[in-house]
Amino acid sequence: EGLLAIARLSIIFVFVAVFWTLFDQTASAWVLQARSMDLHWFGRTYARRQKPPEPNTFDPAPLTARLDLIREARGRIQSTEKALEARSQELEDLRARYASLDEELKAKRADVAKGRLELKTDPHDYNEVTTRLRLIDLLLAESGWTNLKEGRDLEYRVEPMPNEKGHGFADYVLWGADGLPLAVVEAKRTRRDPGAGQQQAKLYADALEQMHGRRPVIFYTNGYEHWIWDDARSIPPRRLGGFKTAQELGEMIARRKDAKQLADQKPKAAIAGRPYQTRALTRISEDFDAGSRKALLVMATGTGKTRTVVALVDMMIRAGLVKRALFLCDRISLVRQARNAFVAHLPESAPVNLVTDPSGTGRVYVSTYPTMMNLIDRADQSGRRFGPGHFDLVIIDEAHRSIYKRYRAIFEWFDSYLVGLTATPRDEVDRDTYRLFDLDPGHPTDFYGLEEAIEDDWLVPFDPISLPTRFMREGIRYNDLTDEEKDQWDELDWGDAGRRDEVTVGEINTYLFNEDTVDKVLAHVMEHGIRVGGGDKIGKTIIFPQFGGEFSNMDKLALKRVEKFYPECAIEPINVDSISLHGGVLNCCTWNIHLR
Repeated sequence: EGLLAIARLSIIFVFVAVFWTLFDQTASAWVLQARSMDLHWFGRTYARRQKPPEPNTFDPAPLTARLDLIREARGRIQSTEKALEARSQELEDLRARYASLDEELKAKRADVAKGRLELKTDPHDYNEVTTRLRLIDLLLAESGWTNLKEGRDLEYRVEPMPNEKGHGFADYVLWGADGLPLAVVEAKRTRRDPGAGQQQAKLYADALEQMHGRRPVIFYTNGYEHWIWDDARSIPPRRLGGFKTAQELGEMIARRKDAKQLADQKPKAAIAGRPYQTRALTRISEDFDAGSRKALLVMATGTGKTRTVVALVDMMIRAGLVKRALFLCDRISLVRQARNAFVAHLPESAPVNLVTDPSGTGRVYVSTYPTMMNLIDRADQSGRRFGPGHFDLVIIDEAHRSIYKRYRAIFEWFDSYLVGLTATPRDEVDRDTYRLFDLDPGHPTDFYGLEEAIEDDWLVPFDPISLPTRFMREGIRYNDLTDEEKDQWDELDWGDAGRRDEVTVGEINTYLFNEDTVDKVLAHVMEHGIRVGGGDKIGKTIIFPQFGGEFSNMDKLALKRVEKFYPECAIEPINVDSISLHGGVLNCCTWNIHLR
């Protein structure tokens, strides 16, 4: 009965422990610890067999673990709520800021839209004063004419003038270091034809000549179109890209006394002494002496066009007509060739390759068209290096329509003599090219065609020989073979793949091109080629085998086979630059490898 009473009493302690666990974690730990002690005492007192172990220990840590987790989670939630509140405040601040910016942006857009409605396209219809300020003054500054002073450089009073007052005011007078006028400039508004000022400018030049004893060069312009006129030499007005420097104007005036007749300057035979070259130079000289400034030579390839113009540059330098010349090509390789020609035949001209040395100086400059376009556009505080008066002669190599259309601005920029070269037959030269040189279609300054050059024994006619190597060009097809060849084809061991119906060109070049093939081709040349020395020797021959890419390993092999067939000849690889130094004439048997 006593144990039963105690058991009944213990139920009360169980509920008390649960209550304190739910109500207060800390107090419940004490209750459970007391309960543990009571049970330990109960077991030690009444247990009959196994007694509870000693000592009796109680670990409260598991009871507080859940509380620690809850506290940690609660702390995280509180910090997150604070961060969210701060971020929400930031977002509200940004919304308010962007709202104000949006209003500002709308106001700016409204201003821009209003400005666009009010903006009018500049018609470039400037009056004379505005034309001078916006256009002419800038171009003069590029040529070194800065710090222009009123009353001397601007609005200079000249007399006598054929008007009621007896005097007038020149828009611009450009003075030399000697205090004498170099040029007079008459300006017109942009919409007027600059030619309307030609006569007025002439009257100013007349007055300046009477006042100072030297006649100035005449310019007249509307800011966009510029004309120069040196009437003292009876040379017609011509268009150019701007104004000349003081040095260039001084050179022009000096030529009035120092320049010689070009026809009196005989071409040097060592440079261009063939009759047709001399004839071409004579015709150019006659035209230039008569006042023309353009010439077009149509000469067959190999007749020495480059050497002809090298001789022309030499003649014009000796005549005092040219200080600097420009030779234009459409390819970099031709630039090298042209420079080499000047180095070989006119070394005193100090030729400059502007492609590789854009800052070089000399008397002859060689360039591609794009390079020259870029150099013309370059300007710094000292002005443009290649201004409108920098070159006295411009030579166009391979003058044809594409050059005329794309790079005509170059020819219109420089105030120079203009000479064009082309190997295109004169009847095939387009009208635009003739128009560029002020010539009637089909009538160049001089013409020397292929037929005439062959007839005069300066060139040899082409005699093409087709070698019997069709299979190397077209491959081999079974259906194209003869019955005998088909039998041979069928007897071949084709391997596991079986008999094939075709062998491609690429496979032939890979597997069949060998010493025997080269020997067969060279044997054909030996048998059918031109022979000299009573038929004992092969004539001068150029061989162009086409190897490249995967076949480049055949170069040395082919050269060895050539040396075997021509043991008595000097054989050496050459390039087109070497050929150009001899004017296109070869003086030895040549081996030339051409990579496709």
